[in-house]
Amino acid sequence: MERSLFLVKPDAVKRNLGGTILSRIENLGLKMVALRMLREDEALANKHYSVHKGKPFFNGLVAYITSGPIIAAVFEGEKTVEKIRQAMGATDPAKAAKGTIRADFGLNIENNAVHGSDSVENAKIEISLFFSESEIYS
Repeated sequence: MERSLFLVKPDAVKRNLGGTILSRIENLGLKMVALRMLREDEALANKHYSVHKGKPFFNGLVAYITSGPIIAAVFEGEKTVEKIRQAMGATDPAKAAKGTIRADFGLNIENNAVHGSDSVENAKIEISLFFSESEIYS
């Protein structure tokens, strides 16, 4: 079984969209195996987005993700990463396909409602930042 980290970002949590968004992922036939609400601190954000360190948008990304509570979840199933990426849509909600999470709930490229792991390899790394293996109920 494949796993992916999935985050409902601060802008969507603030607008009370957490349950609506999580249900969209469950409706893909994926099983939620871990869930928590937290405020991502700067140290965690720096680790989580380390691949973007040095890019012009990095500081803004860290400021945004630490600006309010997020919902972190782990989903499990067949082709989990691919299914979640398709359901999320393009990073820029203005370019996301109609009916995707970002098209429906994203405000702009910075406030785009959700994050999902971009590969199985990165999913393993990202999941370990947010959850211990004992907190995942497969």
